[in-house]
Amino acid sequence: MADYRQMVDEAADFLEKRIGLTPRVGILTGTGLGEGTDTLDVCKAFDYREIPHFPISTVESHRGRLLCGTMGGMPVMVMQGRLHLYEGYTPLQVTFPIRVMRRLGVATLIVSNAAGGLNPAFRPGDVMIITDHINLTGANALIGPNEADWGIRFPDMNHVYDPGLLALARAAAEECGVPLRQGVYAGLTGPSLETPAEVRYLKTVGADAVGFSTVQEAIVAVHAGMRILGLSIITNVNDPDRPVPATVAEIIAVANAVAPKLNHLINAILQGMDAHG
Repeated sequence: MADYRQMVDEAADFLEKRIGLTPRVGILTGTGLGEGTDTLDVCKAFDYREIPHFPISTVESHRGRLLCGTMGGMPVMVMQGRLHLYEGYTPLQVTFPIRVMRRLGVATLIVSNAAGGLNPAFRPGDVMIITDHINLTGANALIGPNEADWGIRFPDMNHVYDPGLLALARAAAEECGVPLRQGVYAGLTGPSLETPAEVRYLKTVGADAVGFSTVQEAIVAVHAGMRILGLSIITNVNDPDRPVPATVAEIIAVANAVAPKLNHLINAILQGMDAHG
Protein backbone atom coordinates (compact mmCIF):
# COMPACT_ATOMS: atom_id res chain seq x y z
CA MET A 1 0.00 0.00 0.00
CA ALA A 2 2.96 2.30 0.62
CA ASP A 3 3.91 2.08 -3.06
CA TYR A 4 0.32 2.86 -4.10
CA ARG A 5 0.25 5.88 -1.81
CA GLN A 6 3.52 7.10 -3.26
CA MET A 7 2.07 6.73 -6.77
CA VAL A 8 -0.97 8.81 -5.76
CA ASP A 9 1.31 11.47 -4.28
CA GLU A 10 3.50 11.61 -7.39
CA ALA A 11 0.52 11.97 -9.71
CA ALA A 12 -1.02 14.65 -7.48
CA ASP A 13 2.28 16.53 -7.19
CA PHE A 14 2.66 16.51 -10.98
CA LEU A 15 -0.80 18.02 -11.44
CA GLU A 16 -0.60 20.45 -8.52
CA LYS A 17 2.45 22.13 -10.04
CA ARG A 18 0.71 22.62 -13.37
CA ILE A 19 -3.01 23.29 -12.93
CA GLY A 20 -2.90 26.66 -11.15
CA LEU A 21 -6.09 26.11 -9.14
CA THR A 22 -7.47 24.03 -6.28
CA PRO A 23 -10.37 21.97 -7.66
CA ARG A 24 -13.39 21.68 -5.40
CA VAL A 25 -15.43 19.32 -7.57
CA GLY A 26 -14.39 16.27 -9.56
CA ILE A 27 -16.55 15.24 -12.53
CA LEU A 28 -16.24 11.73 -13.92
CA THR A 29 -17.84 11.13 -17.32
CA GLY A 30 -18.95 7.79 -18.71
CA THR A 31 -19.54 6.18 -22.09
CA GLY A 32 -20.37 8.75 -24.77
CA LEU A 33 -20.54 11.59 -22.25
CA GLY A 34 -17.00 12.98 -22.31
CA GLU A 35 -17.67 15.51 -25.06
CA GLY A 36 -20.49 17.21 -23.14
CA THR A 37 -18.26 19.82 -21.55
CA ASP A 38 -19.07 22.96 -23.55
CA THR A 39 -19.75 25.03 -20.41
CA LEU A 40 -16.30 24.18 -19.00
CA ASP A 41 -13.70 26.95 -19.20
CA VAL A 42 -10.55 24.83 -19.57
CA CYS A 43 -7.27 26.18 -18.21
CA LYS A 44 -5.22 22.95 -18.45
CA ALA A 45 -5.68 19.61 -20.20
CA PHE A 46 -3.64 16.43 -19.84
CA ASP A 47 -3.76 13.09 -21.59
CA TYR A 48 -3.86 10.37 -18.96
CA ARG A 49 -0.60 8.98 -20.31
CA GLU A 50 1.15 12.27 -19.38
CA ILE A 51 0.29 11.88 -15.68
CA PRO A 52 2.60 9.65 -13.63
CA HIS A 53 1.06 6.24 -12.87
CA PHE A 54 -2.35 7.22 -14.30
CA PRO A 55 -4.11 4.27 -15.99
CA ILE A 56 -5.03 4.69 -19.66
CA SER A 57 -8.60 4.47 -20.97
CA THR A 58 -8.87 1.73 -23.60
CA VAL A 59 -12.61 1.89 -24.35
CA GLU A 60 -14.27 3.48 -27.36
CA SER A 61 -15.76 6.93 -26.55
CA HIS A 62 -13.50 7.37 -23.47
CA ARG A 63 -11.01 10.01 -24.62
CA GLY A 64 -8.64 9.63 -21.69
CA ARG A 65 -8.09 13.31 -20.89
CA LEU A 66 -8.09 15.19 -17.60
CA LEU A 67 -9.40 18.75 -17.86
CA CYS A 68 -8.98 21.45 -15.22
CA GLY A 69 -10.83 24.75 -15.18
CA THR A 70 -14.04 26.37 -14.02
CA MET A 71 -17.64 25.38 -14.64
CA GLY A 72 -20.70 27.00 -13.17
CA GLY A 73 -18.36 29.31 -11.24
CA MET A 74 -16.70 26.33 -9.56
CA PRO A 75 -13.06 25.16 -9.91
CA VAL A 76 -13.36 21.63 -11.27
CA MET A 77 -11.39 18.65 -12.51
CA VAL A 78 -13.10 16.64 -15.27
CA MET A 79 -12.20 13.14 -16.38
CA GLN A 80 -13.11 12.54 -20.03
CA GLY A 81 -13.34 8.79 -19.75
CA ARG A 82 -12.94 6.42 -16.85
CA LEU A 83 -11.36 3.06 -16.12
CA HIS A 84 -13.23 -0.24 -15.81
CA LEU A 85 -12.66 -3.60 -14.21
CA TYR A 86 -13.44 -5.28 -17.53
CA GLU A 87 -10.42 -3.58 -19.11
CA GLY A 88 -8.30 -5.73 -16.84
CA TYR A 89 -7.66 -3.01 -14.27
CA THR A 90 -7.73 -3.78 -10.57
CA PRO A 91 -10.11 -1.92 -8.23
CA LEU A 92 -7.13 0.11 -6.99
CA GLN A 93 -6.30 1.18 -10.55
CA VAL A 94 -9.92 2.00 -11.35
CA THR A 95 -10.13 4.27 -8.32
CA PHE A 96 -6.64 5.78 -8.60
CA PRO A 97 -8.03 9.03 -10.10
CA ILE A 98 -10.39 9.43 -7.13
CA ARG A 99 -7.48 9.22 -4.70
CA VAL A 100 -5.56 11.77 -6.77
CA MET A 101 -8.55 14.13 -6.87
CA ARG A 102 -8.96 13.91 -3.11
CA ARG A 103 -5.27 14.58 -2.58
CA LEU A 104 -5.65 17.74 -4.71
CA GLY A 105 -8.53 19.04 -2.60
CA VAL A 106 -11.64 17.73 -4.37
CA ALA A 107 -14.41 17.35 -1.78
CA THR A 108 -17.37 16.61 -4.08
CA LEU A 109 -17.57 13.99 -6.81
CA ILE A 110 -20.14 14.07 -9.62
CA VAL A 111 -20.09 10.75 -11.43
CA SER A 112 -22.03 10.09 -14.63
CA ASN A 113 -22.51 6.90 -16.58
CA ALA A 114 -24.42 5.30 -19.41
CA ALA A 115 -26.73 2.61 -18.06
CA GLY A 116 -29.26 0.09 -19.21
CA GLY A 117 -32.73 0.72 -17.86
CA LEU A 118 -34.49 -1.98 -15.84
CA ASN A 119 -37.46 0.06 -14.65
CA PRO A 120 -40.21 -0.35 -17.29
CA ALA A 121 -41.22 3.30 -16.82
CA PHE A 122 -37.83 4.47 -18.11
CA ARG A 123 -37.13 5.46 -21.72
CA PRO A 124 -33.85 5.81 -23.68
CA GLY A 125 -32.45 9.29 -23.11
CA ASP A 126 -33.81 9.63 -19.57
CA VAL A 127 -31.54 11.07 -16.87
CA MET A 128 -31.66 9.13 -13.59
CA ILE A 129 -30.22 10.41 -10.34
CA ILE A 130 -28.72 7.52 -8.41
CA THR A 131 -30.27 7.20 -4.96
CA ASP A 132 -28.32 4.05 -4.02
CA HIS A 133 -26.29 1.29 -5.61
CA ILE A 134 -25.80 -2.48 -5.48
CA ASN A 135 -22.24 -3.72 -5.86
CA LEU A 136 -22.42 -6.96 -7.85
CA THR A 137 -18.87 -6.82 -9.19
CA GLY A 138 -17.47 -9.20 -6.59
CA ALA A 139 -14.74 -6.63 -5.94
CA ASN A 140 -14.10 -3.79 -3.52
CA ALA A 141 -11.32 -1.23 -3.79
CA LEU A 142 -10.96 -1.10 0.01
CA ILE A 143 -9.77 -4.71 0.27
CA GLY A 144 -6.24 -4.80 1.65
CA PRO A 145 -4.37 -2.69 4.19
CA ASN A 146 -6.23 0.44 5.27
CA GLU A 147 -4.61 3.87 5.14
CA ALA A 148 -6.10 5.34 8.33
CA ASP A 149 -5.63 8.97 7.30
CA TRP A 150 -7.38 8.26 3.99
CA GLY A 151 -10.47 6.89 5.72
CA ILE A 152 -11.78 4.49 8.32
CA ARG A 153 -11.54 0.72 7.92
CA PHE A 154 -15.32 0.15 7.78
CA PRO A 155 -17.01 3.18 6.17
CA ASP A 156 -20.76 3.48 6.62
CA MET A 157 -22.65 3.21 3.32
CA ASN A 158 -26.13 4.34 4.39
CA HIS A 159 -25.94 7.60 2.45
CA VAL A 160 -23.46 7.08 -0.39
CA TYR A 161 -25.24 9.62 -2.60
CA ASP A 162 -25.47 12.85 -0.64
CA PRO A 163 -29.07 13.88 0.17
CA GLY A 164 -28.20 17.57 -0.12
CA LEU A 165 -26.74 17.08 -3.60
CA LEU A 166 -29.77 15.02 -4.62
CA ALA A 167 -32.04 17.91 -3.59
CA LEU A 168 -29.81 20.38 -5.41
CA ALA A 169 -29.89 18.22 -8.56
CA ARG A 170 -33.69 18.08 -8.48
CA ALA A 171 -33.92 21.85 -8.13
CA ALA A 172 -31.39 22.41 -10.93
CA ALA A 173 -33.24 19.97 -13.20
CA GLU A 174 -36.51 21.83 -12.63
CA GLU A 175 -34.79 25.12 -13.44
CA CYS A 176 -33.29 23.64 -16.64
CA GLY A 177 -36.47 21.88 -17.67
CA VAL A 178 -34.77 18.48 -17.56
CA PRO A 179 -37.11 15.71 -16.38
CA LEU A 180 -35.37 13.48 -13.83
CA ARG A 181 -35.86 9.86 -12.97
CA GLN A 182 -34.43 8.40 -9.80
CA GLY A 183 -33.46 4.90 -8.80
CA VAL A 184 -30.96 2.27 -7.71
CA TYR A 185 -27.92 1.49 -9.88
CA ALA A 186 -26.55 -2.04 -10.07
CA GLY A 187 -22.85 -2.29 -10.86
CA LEU A 188 -21.62 -5.38 -12.73
CA THR A 189 -18.17 -6.25 -14.00
CA GLY A 190 -19.00 -6.63 -17.71
CA PRO A 191 -18.15 -6.45 -20.52
CA SER A 192 -20.83 -8.93 -21.65
CA LEU A 193 -24.30 -7.44 -21.52
CA GLU A 194 -27.02 -8.98 -19.34
CA THR A 195 -28.95 -12.14 -20.16
CA PRO A 196 -32.75 -12.04 -19.78
CA ALA A 197 -32.41 -14.15 -16.62
CA GLU A 198 -29.91 -11.68 -15.20
CA VAL A 199 -32.26 -8.80 -16.00
CA ARG A 200 -35.05 -10.56 -14.09
CA TYR A 201 -32.70 -11.08 -11.16
CA LEU A 202 -31.60 -7.45 -11.12
CA LYS A 203 -35.19 -6.25 -11.14
CA THR A 204 -36.02 -8.66 -8.32
CA VAL A 205 -33.25 -7.29 -6.09
CA GLY A 206 -34.47 -3.71 -6.61
CA ALA A 207 -32.25 -2.28 -9.34
CA ASP A 208 -33.64 0.37 -11.71
CA ALA A 209 -30.57 0.60 -13.95
CA VAL A 210 -27.42 -1.42 -14.60
CA GLY A 211 -23.91 -0.64 -15.79
CA PHE A 212 -20.24 -1.56 -15.56
CA SER A 213 -18.84 1.35 -13.56
CA THR A 214 -19.42 3.83 -10.72
CA VAL A 215 -19.63 1.57 -7.65
CA GLN A 216 -15.87 1.24 -7.08
CA GLU A 217 -15.36 4.99 -7.44
CA ALA A 218 -18.28 5.69 -5.11
CA ILE A 219 -16.96 3.31 -2.44
CA VAL A 220 -13.55 4.99 -2.46
CA ALA A 221 -15.09 8.46 -2.47
CA VAL A 222 -17.14 7.54 0.62
CA HIS A 223 -13.99 6.20 2.27
CA ALA A 224 -12.26 9.50 1.45
CA GLY A 225 -15.07 11.58 2.97
CA MET A 226 -16.29 13.05 -0.32
CA ARG A 227 -19.86 14.05 -1.13
CA ILE A 228 -21.19 12.18 -4.15
CA LEU A 229 -23.82 12.82 -6.80
CA GLY A 230 -24.50 10.06 -9.34
CA LEU A 231 -26.24 10.59 -12.69
CA SER A 232 -27.10 7.81 -15.15
CA ILE A 233 -28.10 8.28 -18.77
CA ILE A 234 -30.55 5.52 -19.66
CA THR A 235 -29.37 4.39 -23.09
CA ASN A 236 -31.68 1.41 -23.55
CA VAL A 237 -34.39 -0.38 -21.58
CA ASN A 238 -34.15 -4.11 -20.91
CA ASP A 239 -37.33 -6.15 -21.13
CA PRO A 240 -36.53 -9.80 -20.33
CA ASP A 241 -39.80 -11.00 -21.87
CA ARG A 242 -39.11 -9.22 -25.16
CA PRO A 243 -35.33 -8.99 -25.34
CA VAL A 244 -33.84 -6.78 -28.05
CA PRO A 245 -30.13 -6.97 -28.87
CA ALA A 246 -28.21 -3.88 -27.80
CA THR A 247 -25.06 -2.68 -29.55
CA VAL A 248 -22.33 -0.46 -28.17
CA ALA A 249 -22.76 1.86 -31.16
CA GLU A 250 -26.43 2.42 -30.30
CA ILE A 251 -25.60 2.97 -26.62
CA ILE A 252 -22.92 5.53 -27.49
CA ALA A 253 -25.27 7.30 -29.92
CA VAL A 254 -27.93 7.78 -27.24
CA ALA A 255 -25.34 8.96 -24.70
CA ASN A 256 -23.87 11.41 -27.23
CA ALA A 257 -27.31 12.84 -27.93
CA VAL A 258 -28.03 13.39 -24.23
CA ALA A 259 -24.54 14.69 -23.32
CA PRO A 260 -25.33 18.40 -23.95
CA LYS A 261 -28.43 18.18 -21.73
CA LEU A 262 -26.39 16.50 -19.01
CA ASN A 263 -23.69 19.13 -19.33
CA HIS A 264 -26.15 22.00 -18.79
CA LEU A 265 -27.69 20.16 -15.85
CA ILE A 266 -24.29 19.70 -14.19
CA ASN A 267 -23.48 23.36 -14.88
CA ALA A 268 -26.70 24.40 -13.10
CA ILE A 269 -25.89 22.06 -10.20
CA LEU A 270 -22.45 23.64 -9.84
CA GLN A 271 -23.97 27.13 -9.90
CA GLY A 272 -26.29 26.03 -7.10
CA MET A 273 -23.38 24.66 -5.11
CA ASP A 274 -21.49 27.93 -5.55
CA ALA A 275 -24.53 29.94 -4.45
CA HIS A 276 -24.87 27.80 -1.33
CA GLY A 277 -21.18 27.91 -0.53
